[in-house]
Amino acid sequence: VQLQASEGGLVQAGGSLRLSCATSGRTFSNSVMGWFRQAPGKEREFVAAVSRTGSFTHDADSVKGRFTISRDNAKNTVYLQMNSLKPEDTAVYYCAVGNRFGATDSNEYDYWGQGTLVTVSS
Repeated sequence: VQLQASEGGLVQAGGSLRLSCATSGRTFSNSVMGWFRQAPGKEREFVAAVSRTGSFTHDADSVKGRFTISRDNAKNTVYLQMNSLKPEDTAVYYCAVGNRFGATDSNEYDYWGQGTLVTVSS
């Protein structure tokens, strides 16, 4: 299974950025998809997840109302739309493949993308 995330970037506080992650090697529609992030000196943390059909999403409290996860099963791609970005959102963002919707522990996700850096300047 391969996951290829789009490039992140540098954005000013209050700005927006959309990440995408294309997958191959596994039936995408059978997979729960998630996004995690890891800030410098901190542990990897859950950001958001989307169910197999895209009907349900689950967001961390820290991004609720600002970030939106979605998926396009025809394109085998999951997205993370990030709005109203804050400096504390600066991190390496990872997409991941899981089996259980609602899982927030990274140990429950089986495959990972390479990570993409998002930097939010104040």
